[in-house]
Amino acid sequence: MLWSDPENKPPEELRDAQAMLRRAGLLLALAMVVAMFVLGIR
Repeated sequence: MLWSDPENKPPEELRDAQAMLRRAGLLLALAMVVAMFVLGIR
């Protein structure tokens, strides 16, 4: 990073992408837990 860079505010698209990735990660973790639970029952 350069000294002349503006203060650390990511652009709107980057914030949206990060929020989407966070939701996708949570959904994936939840799906894995559910899958392990279902496989454990059988």
